[in-house]
Amino acid sequence: MRDWAGKRVLILGAARQGQALARWLVKHGARVTLSDKRSETELEPAHQALAGLPIDWALGGHPLDLLDQTDMVCLSGGVPLTLPIVAEAQIRGIPLSNDTQIFMEVAPCKTAGITGSAGKTTTTALLGEMAKASYADRTGRAWVGGNIGDPLLNYVDEIREDDLAILEISSFQLDQMSISPNVAAILNITPNHLDRHGTMADYTAAKARILDFQTKEDVAVLGRDDPGAWNLRDRVKGRLLSFGLSTLSIEQSGTYVSDGLYHLRDGDAYILLPIQNAIHLRGDHNRLNILAAITIGHAAGLSLDAMLEAIEQFHGVPHRLELVRELHGVKWYNDSIATAPERTMAAIRSFDEPIILMLGGRDKNLPWEGLAELVRERVDHVVVFGQAADKILAALAGPNSGEKRPYSVQRSDGLQEAVRQAAEFAEPGDVVLLSPGGTSFDQFNDFAERGEWFRKWVQEL
Repeated sequence: MRDWAGKRVLILGAARQGQALARWLVKHGARVTLSDKRSETELEPAHQALAGLPIDWALGGHPLDLLDQTDMVCLSGGVPLTLPIVAEAQIRGIPLSNDTQIFMEVAPCKTAGITGSAGKTTTTALLGEMAKASYADRTGRAWVGGNIGDPLLNYVDEIREDDLAILEISSFQLDQMSISPNVAAILNITPNHLDRHGTMADYTAAKARILDFQTKEDVAVLGRDDPGAWNLRDRVKGRLLSFGLSTLSIEQSGTYVSDGLYHLRDGDAYILLPIQNAIHLRGDHNRLNILAAITIGHAAGLSLDAMLEAIEQFHGVPHRLELVRELHGVKWYNDSIATAPERTMAAIRSFDEPIILMLGGRDKNLPWEGLAELVRERVDHVVVFGQAADKILAALAGPNSGEKRPYSVQRSDGLQEAVRQAAEFAEPGDVVLLSPGGTSFDQFNDFAERGEWFRKWVQEL
């Protein structure tokens, strides 16, 4: 849709994505209704943020009669396609969209989009720093947003043709999208959000949509070491680049590691990347994130010097293997972003020290058995908390539970008590790792709030 004047748009969800969309649509002449299941009191901050705009509010639920006079339904990130009003909209043939789709429809510049089950925020943040450094010496500007930070729709009217927009895109957003970025990256696809998508096949299909609407002029970047991402290479319509720690086949282009050194190859062109001593992030998963950012940045035309400079300056993003403090010889790490067991496994593999692991939160209908096996091999003590505690404890007590090295487990009523219990158990030389494996929604609004409280309680020890 190009002409929004007089169009009747229903937005479901009044968080930051819904607010950005409402603000932009009103500015461009649409008649907006903003619907949220929360109460007026709970949405007071949203009301204040949109004060003075001609928006109709429908609070406390999503009644189906909102569809009677609607030309389009726009979904915020957390709104599932199975919601009755969304299902009814599809039956009636009312088109669905979201803020990222509309941004890419109207953005005049090149776009780079990143998705994946893990690592997309770190990769997006690093790529953003690379782009800002690169664009410091050229015409144009780099913009970073999407599923992190401010929705870029807040700024799209300022963006110019020679800019670059970098977006983190979730499977929830991709579900409704029918447009792809010029550079589309899939880092990995491992079990995640099955409470939303139902099956791995449906989850993979959502991720793959980032490729499906590219043209032969576009570039796809896939994680070569991850079967979920690499198995989608036949769906690439344009040019394919890959990244990985493994060897790169001679006919392929992308990044790889050989004999501890990092390399970029593009056709006949070859570059040695002198970054092995400049990386500040722990773990092979972060080495992959760095290779991904270099590969995407190369595809987007960023300068090599700017990318290398950004890597040297980059110390990670909050709540992702973030060192909170060292107390009495014990290092406390905040990995609150780990909302799936696969992410927790990557965090565990980042350490050689004895680990006290804090697991819990709300389950996303994901398997915990693989994590339980790794715990038996690598972890000294586990503190379990939150709604998923019973499922985690069952996995830890499952088959082969007695065949590995000894470890201990205790259960707590919540994160604050878990911090206290971990502190009582920890000894000098240990790492205490909050890498929950579950979402935060049983106790907090999001993973960031959980991480902030963890920081506070650790600093109070």
